[in-house]
Amino acid sequence: MKKDVIAIVPAAGVGKRLSSSQKKPFVHISGAPLLVHTLKGLHAVGAITEIILVLGKDDREKGLKIVEAYSFNKVRHIVTGGKERQDSVYNALCLIKNGDIILIHDGVRPLVTEGLIKRVISEVSNKKIDGVVPGLPLKETLKEVGNNGFVISTQKRGKFWTIQTPQVFHFSILKRAYESAYREGFYATDDSALVERIGGKIKVIPGDPFNIKVTTPEDMEMVEYLLKEKS
Repeated sequence: MKKDVIAIVPAAGVGKRLSSSQKKPFVHISGAPLLVHTLKGLHAVGAITEIILVLGKDDREKGLKIVEAYSFNKVRHIVTGGKERQDSVYNALCLIKNGDIILIHDGVRPLVTEGLIKRVISEVSNKKIDGVVPGLPLKETLKEVGNNGFVISTQKRGKFWTIQTPQVFHFSILKRAYESAYREGFYATDDSALVERIGGKIKVIPGDPFNIKVTTPEDMEMVEYLLKEKS
């Protein structure tokens, strides 16, 4: 049976490390705001029936203009973000009363492909899996370093992966994981960590090395180059 997928796009971050006068989602790149490229990728996937966009409290009008200008008719709600990313996602999650699959994708990962989105959605259809996340195995040596700059230990890199979005979950366990985290005052840097802590089974699949999260000016330069190559 076909299941509907609701996408949550957190894009309320300020982006201090980008050193730009504009907030990250609205910085123009390859002729359009960064956020536009991200939404285009999600909008192209038929399984995604609804998109909930999360923006800063002063950015709602900008968001509405983008939705109208690019005819993003799957964007049904624009929600105000919270203090932390986790708060922003939860604000969106609270709008959903009934859902099958929830997909969460960073608003500043503009190079996400339709293929990767379809793969994570397909994998989570397995009832024995609570969530699916894309990732990349580490290539470099991993060292634990103390505050004084000296090495504490060298880890075996084979068991470590860097994790990306989109991350997908069954709605019921994701909502339960968030409610549990708030009851206990727990915060994490990604959504899968919340599901893991209540015993959820998360599967990691190979991600995409070009699925870059824009954080620094160097990231922006790389994304701009890759978008030009793509076009």
